[in-house]
Amino acid sequence: MSLYFILLTASGAVPLLLSFDKRLQFYKQWKYVFPSIFLVALVYILFDVNFTNRGIWGFNPEYLSGSYLFSLPLEEILFFIVIPYASIFLHESIREYFPQLELKDKWNRALVLSLIFLCVLLIIFNTDKTYTFYIAAKLAVALLLSLILKSRITHSFFITFIVILIPFLIVNGILTGSYIDGEVVWYNDSENLGLRVFTIPIEDFAYAFSMILYNLLLIEQLKKLAGK
Repeated sequence: MSLYFILLTASGAVPLLLSFDKRLQFYKQWKYVFPSIFLVALVYILFDVNFTNRGIWGFNPEYLSGSYLFSLPLEEILFFIVIPYASIFLHESIREYFPQLELKDKWNRALVLSLIFLCVLLIIFNTDKTYTFYIAAKLAVALLLSLILKSRITHSFFITFIVILIPFLIVNGILTGSYIDGEVVWYNDSENLGLRVFTIPIEDFAYAFSMILYNLLLIEQLKKLAGK
């Protein structure tokens, strides 16, 4: 069993088991959660394939099972299912136990607009850095959607994401070379800002935030369509 697969198993096992908790009953949301995860994953995987083929990032075969799909390691495909599921579960769990944990409207709007402005600056001044440009655009669109849809998700997600960062720092830290020899996923630093938190490229934080936010927004819309 590869290191990457072990990390995914450890990340997904507990949220999956706790999905049947009597209070949370998260399994009842699967009909909205899994369609969202698969749709968002499809978009991110398409970009992942393209960027891998272009050498913007790549994978160390020493830490992989050797199985590939669409030129990506099988573990990388599973990443876009396991990690969003675990993150959405954690977000919803915090919301269940702390329903009042939200930013006030004025602070939420100020933070959303500030991040959009920052993303626009990153896009303008980093057209030559593919990863930075890509994730800044992805995050800007996600935040704009939250405003257009008049969603209140960001009011709580800005807070729950701080908690989500705890397992993120562990898992993504290992994937990018913390605590191990070499790295599971390597990055071409000429395609990003070259700024890292420990071994994690700064863009990865925005990558995770945007991916989860797209899922939460889509889940919200699917529930509305179902009259929930």
